[in-house]
Parts: sequence; structure tokens; C-alpha cells
Amino acid sequence: MPDVSYELLNAAEAARRLGITVTTLYDWLGRSRLGELEIRGQRITIDYLQAGSKGQGRIRIETAEIDRLRELMRVRPQPTVRRALPTKPVYWPGITVPLGRPDR
Repeated sequence: MPDVSYELLNAAEAARRLGITVTTLYDWLGRSRLGELEIRGQRITIDYLQAGSKGQGRIRIETAEIDRLRELMRVRPQPTVRRALPTKPVYWPGITVPLGRPDR
């Protein structure tokens, strides 16, 4: 039985497994090649194979690479950070004397 992680998928099947359109996948591959692809704020590259003497053949992507991309796309809950309420300053700029009534 062949190793599933090295199974090569065509662009249509890779896009289906990622939950995106084939057009979006081709856009991602182009931006990845230029080093401009970001997924969830992280700059990444996609490893893929392209046949043909001039690199114009069919695109094939390993299933392991699809799994890696899916993990990068996964949204995980982030704990909310409790912030302290802002405190009012105990001084006022420009006032250098104690506040209150003068007779007290």
C-alpha cells in the first residue's frame, strides 16, 4: 500500500480538500511563488509540483502539504485577556496645591 502522505492530488481535488475554489488555489500558488502569500497573518509558501518542459504542465500537490495548509487555516479559540479598568489620575496637570476648601 502506498504512503498516503505522498499521494499527489490535482488542483481541483486539492482545492476541494482545502474548501476553496480552484481559482483561489491558483492565486495562492502564484502569490506563494512570489513570497507574498499570508494565511492568518503568517507568510507561507506552498510546495507543489508542476510538470512540463517550461513549467506549464499540470499542478500536483502532496496530501501532506494540503494537511499542512489546512492546519494553518484552522481557527483556534484564543483566551480573552482581562484588562484592568483605567484608573483616574490622582493629580491634575498644572495644579500644584492640595485640592479642597481653603478653610479646611
